[in-house]
Amino acid sequence: MEKKKIESAVEDYLKRQGHERLELKAAMFDMDGVLFDSMKNHASSWHRTMAHFGMDLPEWEAYMHEGRTGAGTINIVSMRDRGRLATEEEIRQIYQYKSELFNQCPKAERMPWAYEVLQKVKECGVVPMVVTGSGQVTLLERLNRNFPNIFCKELMVTAFDVKYGKPNPEPYLMGMEKFGKWSSLHDRGKDLSPNNFIVVENAPLGVEAGVAAGVFTIAVNTGPLPDDALLDRGANLLFHSMQEFCEEWERVWGCLAG
Repeated sequence: MEKKKIESAVEDYLKRQGHERLELKAAMFDMDGVLFDSMKNHASSWHRTMAHFGMDLPEWEAYMHEGRTGAGTINIVSMRDRGRLATEEEIRQIYQYKSELFNQCPKAERMPWAYEVLQKVKECGVVPMVVTGSGQVTLLERLNRNFPNIFCKELMVTAFDVKYGKPNPEPYLMGMEKFGKWSSLHDRGKDLSPNNFIVVENAPLGVEAGVAAGVFTIAVNTGPLPDDALLDRGANLLFHSMQEFCEEWERVWGCLAG
């Protein structure tokens, strides 16, 4: 990616948000589709589940709903295919079935080049964080096993921390709040604003949430969606893989830190 394109994206962000410069302190990473190559399992499970209950959700469309609550996804499809919202019992049954199918899938591998990106980010003095809609109780252990010495529990936002999922900005606003508390305890300053962060996302709803939180948002298109699905939601920059993002990080960092 040309340096001018990155510089232009940063300048446009600063102008829109009314900041003089980006003073990057933390990077908030989504998990599924960014840190782990898990979205294909989610997409397949959603498609098979909806077919089982007499509805249709193509695998590609599941990527459009990534970050939405399970109930939200179910109700969108139910309204479209059945003309009504699902009952609470139907939602419970459908989501349980989906979870069972997902748990039968091969365990998702670490996204190629994700660890290398995180290492480069940390080497620049930027603190990596996780902001995910997942509610896995073993999440920290899984992250530590795949990304040793990168994350800490205090700097994770999961489904248990928020009331509203993406595209609501609450997950990323909560991430900024958690970093503020952690930062004050570690003598890294208390006066924080959205220009102290970046968001790294792969999903349209996640990009929308990052942008709504006022944060410079980088999209990594690791799925089957067209680039416009992410750019139209406001992504400031877009890369086509974590490898491309990793290879361009020094250039990105130079523009963000400049």
